Amino acid sequence: MQLPDLLNPYWFFITTAIFFIIITGRYFLFAGLFYTIFYLWLPKKWISRKLNNRNYKDGQFKKEVGWSMVTAFIFSVSGTITMIFWQRGFTKVYTDINLYGWWYLPCSLVIFMVLHETYYYWLHRWMHKPKVFKIVHKIHHDSNITSPFTAFSFHPLEGLLQAVFLPVMLMLLPVHYYIIIIQLTIMTMSSVINHLDIEIYPRNFNKTIIGKWLIGATHHSLHHKHFKFNYGLYFTVWDKIKKTESPLYDKLFDTITKARQQEDIVIYSSASSANNPLTKKAH
Repeated sequence: MQLPDLLNPYWFFITTAIFFIIITGRYFLFAGLFYTIFYLWLPKKWISRKLNNRNYKDGQFKKEVGWSMVTAFIFSVSGTITMIFWQRGFTKVYTDINLYGWWYLPCSLVIFMVLHETYYYWLHRWMHKPKVFKIVHKIHHDSNITSPFTAFSFHPLEGLLQAVFLPVMLMLLPVHYYIIIIQLTIMTMSSVINHLDIEIYPRNFNKTIIGKWLIGATHHSLHHKHFKFNYGLYFTVWDKIKKTESPLYDKLFDTITKARQQEDIVIYSSASSANNPLTKKAH
């Protein structure tokens, strides 16, 4: 089946609308599912894993969803533009698995995610420069206590900066369209988990071969508290290389996952003082 010319305004609009439905559907599926399970169905079971015990701001979820819809629209336009590039032969997206072999599928996924991690880490650090932060990144950090709905809550400029990675990468790296779908799904699920504000990974996971390289809610929560640590997206590798991983991370993870009394957890996770440089805001 041959696709219509997506440069035609009608088909451009239709394709963008389809992408918008898919992207928002994926967002609400993961954010809604995680919120329902951990906040509505099993709150007592996971209360000891909650990283902050303060209430969410009035209207926070509504604002997060609103900004996320703007982000979803930007991602949708980017998706349509990527499809136009593909139609014109500007991308390296392929449909025949035999072209590169089955072995290349997981390899291309790993390469894609590592490159995405690298791009995001350095973009994220740049967005924390004071003048840039106020314009581009503050919207996301308005969620001091994150929720599953914080995942795509970005200023339009930040959404645009994140959206450009996909079409550019697909012009450089051969990728099967299955891998694109898998990678975008992983990105959404990972972002929801990281902003859940409940640590779902098991005790000592941060010390395992896999766990010490993966970002979770504890890791990213420290970024929203202290601003100057933990800039990664999926992995901790760049934070470790550039020594921007919070020195509080392992201890906080151990404290949270030991399922001690909530009072003890809150005392540690919210502890701050004027004399502790780790708790001062730094953009």
